[in-house]
Amino acid sequence: MKTLFIGQNEINDASLAMAGEILRRGGLVVFPTETVYGLGADALDADAAKKIYAAKGRPSDNPLIVHIADPADADKYAVVGDAYKRLAKAFMPGPLTVILPKRDCIPMTVTGGLDSVGIRCPENPIARRMIASAGVPIAAPSANISGKPSPTSAEHVRFDMDGKVDMILDGGECTVGLESTIVKVEGDKLTLLRPGAITLDMLRTLFDNVEVSAAVTEQLSENVRPLSPGMKYRHYAPTAPLYLLDGSDEKRIAYCTAADGDTLLLVFDEEAALFPAHKVIAIGKQSDERTQAKRLFAALREADSTGCKKILAPLPRQSGLSLALYNRMIRAAAHNIITL
Repeated sequence: MKTLFIGQNEINDASLAMAGEILRRGGLVVFPTETVYGLGADALDADAAKKIYAAKGRPSDNPLIVHIADPADADKYAVVGDAYKRLAKAFMPGPLTVILPKRDCIPMTVTGGLDSVGIRCPENPIARRMIASAGVPIAAPSANISGKPSPTSAEHVRFDMDGKVDMILDGGECTVGLESTIVKVEGDKLTLLRPGAITLDMLRTLFDNVEVSAAVTEQLSENVRPLSPGMKYRHYAPTAPLYLLDGSDEKRIAYCTAADGDTLLLVFDEEAALFPAHKVIAIGKQSDERTQAKRLFAALREADSTGCKKILAPLPRQSGLSLALYNRMIRAAAHNIITL
């Protein structure tokens, strides 16, 4: 397959109309969102959804998220209640996915065999214009090879998906850099299934009853069907094994200093000069969680390009936006944590 690449300066009504036509006929289009790039297909077309799984090498029980152009469109594809409407008013368009009972028009191939579906209205205007042009909801996971770091630039997508999709829309770098927050709605109770830029504290400003799924911080058993993307399988992983260091800054710096020359270090900006004998990648200031989130996946991809044999990184905290960083990094590390 020859992939048509649409550069940033070429995204206009005509190119988005072309993307919409590709989607309507069952093709695959990669598009930018504020979180990561999405690999999109018509969410009403069971065969198109199968193409997503094939392009990514993704397990078929790993659900896809359905993207819509307007939060009000959710009622066409899912059973919507007051809780969804409150969430949509507060956080949509934005980096939030809400798990709801699906309507019959959404095929089981999209939901991984579940009777529920994840609904998201992205903030990125290119994404919403493309969805509106297509005239159908768009099923889309992240546009990377399954298990590898998610793409936050069009070049990342090109590396993984060139020749596997019909079109790639280059919308520049993603502003958030981590996938959307996912919550499941059950009456007036929310369950946080995947943390993201919409944090637990933000959700609790709207709802008194917000639980955190054990899968956010722990490993899901192999015999458990995932309710949302990112819950079960090894995700976001570089080729070299990643180890997370749990301890004081002093102990972590000493441990990294003693590491051999084949080890790459992910460090905070203010620490980069402390390791002149090592290859280091700075991920942001220690106090700047937003920059760390934006840089994380790009840093893991850059680590791959160095040929390193091992990667060491600090273990994030489990609060605020750092909970999302913790969630992504423990999966990228396959839960390999070194206690110092």
